[in-house]
Amino acid sequence: MISQVLEKSSTPNKIETKAGDYATKVSAKVTQSDVGTVSQKVLSKVDKLDKPNNVKTSVGGANEDISNAIIQLSVAMLAAIIIVYLVLVLTFKGGLAPFAILFSLPYTIIGVVIALVITGETISVPSMIGMLMLIGIVVTNAIVLIDRVINKQHEGLDMKAALIEAGATRIRPILMTALATIAALIPMLFGENSSILISKAMAATVVGGLISSTVLTLIVVPVIYELLFTMKNKLFKHRKS
Repeated sequence: MISQVLEKSSTPNKIETKAGDYATKVSAKVTQSDVGTVSQKVLSKVDKLDKPNNVKTSVGGANEDISNAIIQLSVAMLAAIIIVYLVLVLTFKGGLAPFAILFSLPYTIIGVVIALVITGETISVPSMIGMLMLIGIVVTNAIVLIDRVINKQHEGLDMKAALIEAGATRIRPILMTALATIAALIPMLFGENSSILISKAMAATVVGGLISSTVLTLIVVPVIYELLFTMKNKLFKHRKS
């Protein structure tokens, strides 16, 4: 059985060490595009081996590079959210509206998870890039909605009337933007060409996240904004009294 997967050969007469411990390396060429899935299967098989307690195993190479890339992209996403919030604070001259706008981001996760499960994709570098792209797209839709609400409030409408008017007038451009983006990604999502398989996860992430966030942005963001606005007014009246 071992001879079917291993080949006996000569090696240099030397002992490798890693962090002060003796080490040996087993390398292989992955023929599938999903390196992460292959690495997980290898680790699960290795963990089932009967090894001494002082023997440790780890996966390096491309899998290690992918893990580092995912960590870096996670940091980039956090930095992007902070930068977007600061820019919105300067634009709206306050933190209330930007905070409500950022509430549109968590709901993208629902669509992302569902889309990845349906397409059979996993969390990978392309999917993380897709989530980074979603930050800008989703926030833009929420800005279009909340900006309209604020303008109508300045014109004299009360909160509920402003929310209803903004929802009625902004739903069309928001849906058109989402549909145009989804339509542009459909060839990438359903394409079978091997050259675009690496981008399928990114397309699934953007499409799934955009669908869920677009629907929930029109419902959740106005509710959050009204809630925060009401709390602010109550707090202001309490301090004034």
